[in-house]
Order: sequence, then structure tokens, then C-alpha cells
Amino acid sequence: MFSSHGPSLRELAIQALSSVEHGYDLLAPKFDHTPFRTPDGILDATADALRPLGPFDHGLDVCCGTGAGLGVLEPLCQGRVTGIDFSAGMLAQAREAHPDAHRVRADARALPFADAFDLAVTFGALGHFLPAERPALFSGVYRALRPGGLFAFPIGAPQPLTSGWYWALLGFDVAMRIRNAVWRPPFVMYYRTCPLGAVRDDLAAAGFTVTTVPLKALGQRGDGSPRYRLVLARKTSA
Repeated sequence: MFSSHGPSLRELAIQALSSVEHGYDLLAPKFDHTPFRTPDGILDATADALRPLGPFDHGLDVCCGTGAGLGVLEPLCQGRVTGIDFSAGMLAQAREAHPDAHRVRADARALPFADAFDLAVTFGALGHFLPAERPALFSGVYRALRPGGLFAFPIGAPQPLTSGWYWALLGFDVAMRIRNAVWRPPFVMYYRTCPLGAVRDDLAAAGFTVTTVPLKALGQRGDGSPRYRLVLARKTSA
């Protein structure tokens, strides 16, 4: 499915009926051949927006998966780059793609770091956390950063009601909620649970100073607003 190198429909069904961790262990070898991987255009636009804000020393990719974000961090950071994920399968793929990066297997809701990084990023992971779990995630990133450190991630504008994508994403989220209501273990993967306003409020509650910048390279919506923004959450200096 998706390409000749991607997972089959049967493989996706098995993954969808697994836990998040085991599902990604199963999907990991073929993940980069699915639409679930963050597109290179978003990665490149993020790197371009972060470059003038450096230089950075140590970098952290939160929920690194197969390592797409590590590829963003490596040219931006002068020190060690670390990826954290709770899927051993995804970390194995990240090791192959980025052998010089440090990898840690842990739950992002309980990050095992304190004052260790100057830049943290995450790509495509927020939908794997329920809104009630975001405070723990963001507080952990805040602790992991040094004073003045930056947490950055792209976030898309909401789709208009007239867009086919609006209804496709709504349908996916409804199907996932039904799946989780009738099947255990749950598989948390939602596309419409992290709007910018709610994310901004949770970041501020964790202690961050939050701004956004448009990712102009990714285009505009019909009303002239950007299709994507880069969220920049700064840990206050000591």
C-alpha cells in the first residue's frame, strides 16, 4: 500500500489493532514509504526557519521515529544530537539512517533529561498524545532544555469545511475513536486534537514563552494565511 515498498493493507490492519508501541515496531521497516512520514518539504522549511536562530549546541528529537527530525538537527547543532522514542523498531531504523546520533528508548511523557539540550524538535507526534497528556510532555521538554533553550515544531492550519482533507481527517479520527472504544489496547493517533490555540496554552502553562513564524515556503491558504506555522517555545533564561 502507498508504494511498492510500503506496508500492505493486511500489515496496516495488524498494526492498527496493536498498541501504539507494538504497532510502530511492526511498521518501522516500511514507515518511510508511507504518507505518515513527515514530508521533506516540511522538514526543509523547518530547518530554514531555525537556522538564523542558532547556533545550537545539543539537540533533541522528541518521538524521533525513524529519524527524520535527526536529519534536521544534525546540520543545525554543533554538539551531540539525540533521538528519543519508545518504539525499539523505530529506533533501530533511526540508527541505520543516523549512526552518529545518540538514541534513547523512553516514554516522551517522562523524559529522562534535565538542562541538557539547546534545541528540541518534534515532527508528526502530537496526535499520539491525548490533550490530557500534553502537559506532561511539554513539562518534560521544558526540563530537558537548558535556560534559553528552544522547542520547535511545525503545525498546520485547520482545513476549511469545503476541503476534502477536512472530511478525510474527521473520518479518520471518528474511526479511531470507535476503534478505541471497542478494542484494547488503544491506539492513540488523532489528527484533530492539537489545534494551535490549545497547544499554545499548554506550552505557556509549562513555562514556555511562545511565538510562531509562518513557513512561507509551504504556501498560503485561500485567505492569505500560511498553510503552516513553526511554533517556537522558548524556555526562560535563568
